[in-house]
Amino acid sequence: MTVLLTQPLPIVEKLDWSWKGYSIQYTVLGTGKPLLMVHGFGASLGHWRKNIPVLAAGGYRVFAIDLLGFGGSDKPAIDYNLELWEELLFDFWKAHIQEPTVFVGNSIGGLLCLMMLANHPETASGGVLLNSAGGMSHRPNELNIPLRLIMAVFTYLVKSPQFGPLVFNQIRQKHRIRRTLAQVYRNQEAITDELVDMLYAPSCDEGAQKVFASVLTAPPGPSPAELLPRVKVPLLVLWGDADPWTPVTGAKIYEQLVNSQPVKVVAIPDTGHCPHDDRPDIVNPLILEWLEELFSANKAISLTSLE
Repeated sequence: MTVLLTQPLPIVEKLDWSWKGYSIQYTVLGTGKPLLMVHGFGASLGHWRKNIPVLAAGGYRVFAIDLLGFGGSDKPAIDYNLELWEELLFDFWKAHIQEPTVFVGNSIGGLLCLMMLANHPETASGGVLLNSAGGMSHRPNELNIPLRLIMAVFTYLVKSPQFGPLVFNQIRQKHRIRRTLAQVYRNQEAITDELVDMLYAPSCDEGAQKVFASVLTAPPGPSPAELLPRVKVPLLVLWGDADPWTPVTGAKIYEQLVNSQPVKVVAIPDTGHCPHDDRPDIVNPLILEWLEELFSANKAISLTSLE
């Protein structure tokens, strides 16, 4: 089943859920098998605004969440890491979904989805990874000595009480956000004022600068190579092949599994780091077609087991 909408519909309702005393913003739309959308660094559930209505219209119950520290969720001054967000996602699943779910994530959100599939297999029926990150930050062995020195200086500046706010205030300016988007989006028409405002607004919230500093200096977390051997559910891996942040070579680890595990890898031409927002007209049908195959196969297995 392929569902296309010529114009993205608005996300009807933003809801609040209390987690460990913090307010977490989320949304849900549609009925059917559940999907959970997980955004990347600096983004929010609004980054899925071109996808949620289409997937919901395709017959799915689509959840999306603002990770703690981002979007409309609280931004406490705590240490942020992938394990914290993994716990958040698991608790959200227990509170709101409670049945096998397809986890859909972009960038850091993709790595979080992979963690859920590997560490909490009871929550998952499948995963869709879009330009999935290899870690929250670079591992030391991934950098040469000059880059290590640059990163050390940058880390010092970001965490400094004196310089950190100055660095953050420069980075979060709207013209800089637009310039960064121009580097990682190939479809320049997708870089709208709405998108820039959506990314800028949360940076004005109290605590946003400390979140930024904590996330940028956090440990990298588990690598895909560590997680993939424990992932048993089907994966759809979509990769914008013109991504300067996580180059398409990052898809090779998934391509190596195609003949041994239920993994499908699709490179999307002339597309950047956020394929779901850069080329939703391509991404939405790919996801819907894969979901139809996934659940048709599951239904066939169930019927066979009853014979």
